[in-house]
Amino acid sequence: MGIEIGFAGLALLIVLLIVRIPIALALISISLGGISLMFGWDTAISLLASKPYEFVSKWTLSAVPMFLLMGFICYHSGLTSGLFNAAKVFFRWLPGGIAISSVFASSGFAAVCGSSVACAAAMGRIAIPEMVKGGYKPSFACGTIAAGGTIGALIPPSILMIVYGVFAQVSITQVFLGGITIGLLTAVSYALIILAVAWFRPDIVPRVAKDAEDIDPTRALIDVWPVLLLAILVFGGMFSGFFTATEAGAVGAAGALALSIAVRKLNWASAKKAFLETLGTTASLLIIGIGASMFTLFLSLSGIADVLTSAVSGWDPSYIQLMLVVVVIYLLLGLFMEPFGAMLVTLPVLLPIFELYDISLIWFGVLLVKLLEIGMITPPVGMNIFVIRGVAGQYASLVDIFKGVAIFLVADLVVVGLVIGVPDIVLLMNN
Repeated sequence: MGIEIGFAGLALLIVLLIVRIPIALALISISLGGISLMFGWDTAISLLASKPYEFVSKWTLSAVPMFLLMGFICYHSGLTSGLFNAAKVFFRWLPGGIAISSVFASSGFAAVCGSSVACAAAMGRIAIPEMVKGGYKPSFACGTIAAGGTIGALIPPSILMIVYGVFAQVSITQVFLGGITIGLLTAVSYALIILAVAWFRPDIVPRVAKDAEDIDPTRALIDVWPVLLLAILVFGGMFSGFFTATEAGAVGAAGALALSIAVRKLNWASAKKAFLETLGTTASLLIIGIGASMFTLFLSLSGIADVLTSAVSGWDPSYIQLMLVVVVIYLLLGLFMEPFGAMLVTLPVLLPIFELYDISLIWFGVLLVKLLEIGMITPPVGMNIFVIRGVAGQYASLVDIFKGVAIFLVADLVVVGLVIGVPDIVLLMNN
């Protein structure tokens, strides 16, 4: 009976997601309904009363609002505004140098942000007008920033990686270390795409930008010292073992606040925006997490997790076959689900399978975040595309932006293939 209810719950969840029911509501309602059918309404209500507290009281999750606050303070106070000019000091001489600079500036912004949407929005306002002015095709300029924004969730502090670490019960610091590798690999792959386009299609990406303004290298590098200091403080302390990933969030938030006040870039209006956005984002993430924890319990009690694990074991797929299925699942989910929802819906089913095959959950966490971020730039619900449309809609239509980002999807798939084929790429810094 329980197994039938479990499969019915999975089927109903798919239907609810297709008709756009909020994912937290879908997860909680299905879990409540399924558990009540198996054990009675009193048991279901008891779990509803205890599970939310049990989930949100996990100490590790306190890093989420802290890292979010660090990123929002840096963004709204303008601490990150000099990253683009600093990147141009090093990369502007290359063909397509402004676009390459925007990609590596996105990587720098990622180190104090943790959100691909915020990364795309910040870089879009700064870099797209300059690229268009420099002779870049507007659709490609917008596509570059939309793709570059995905690095925001790959390079730590990544909110996705923190939540994954909590659910998979693995070291967040180790997942962060793997994220640095794949984040930089993604940035380099995007830069190579830009170089290739500049070489073969100078009508899309000029080899030398028109109307290039002079940049004072000293001034550009001085402007980013607060961000560099903050990154050194947070990651130096975390990776040296001086404090944990959870403590690093608090240090980062306090450091961002102190630095933005010290350089006189924070006012009451920007501080209010930073705190309110932190509260709103944290609340939305936690309610989805509560729903996912209840859904995990529902699947466990129904016995469906054991059935699926046994089915996969009976099929006995090869490593490549298993990973191909996983990649296809997440690429399809990315077409219509946001990353947190896609991750938390699938982890209860997939984690036992990976444990059965003795696949590193650290490695899988990094690969998972990469796959989820591809969904941020794929139609029809690529969130980064809509963000770029909002900040630079005068330059390109929604369809044009999707066309401009398409070539970067090729680079993403190559990176995914490399990570699957050579897992040590991700685990290198953990060895």
